[in-house]
Amino acid sequence: MGSAMVRISDQTREALREIAHVEQQSMQAVLEKAVEQYRRKRLFQELDAAYSKLREDPEAWRSLEAERKGWDVTLEDGLPRGERWGENGAPEVQGKK
Repeated sequence: MGSAMVRISDQTREALREIAHVEQQSMQAVLEKAVEQYRRKRLFQELDAAYSKLREDPEAWRSLEAERKGWDVTLEDGLPRGERWGENGAPEVQGKK
């Protein structure tokens, strides 16, 4: 794994140090988690914006909904009627465990 030096303010360093102490983790681990959380937040914001833009186009939205409806039939694709999956990952036939 590579490493790089990053300049942060004294205030940020102290906050990072405090969180690391409370969480009993390294400052690096806390920073990595924070960056990943921020990355995911941005991803979902961008996804939300893209869906909002798509909804503004009624024809494009209808097309997406039609595609989703087509995929709905695959939810239980290949499973015998009544078969469900248990918490242990094994199939359970309805009425049997």
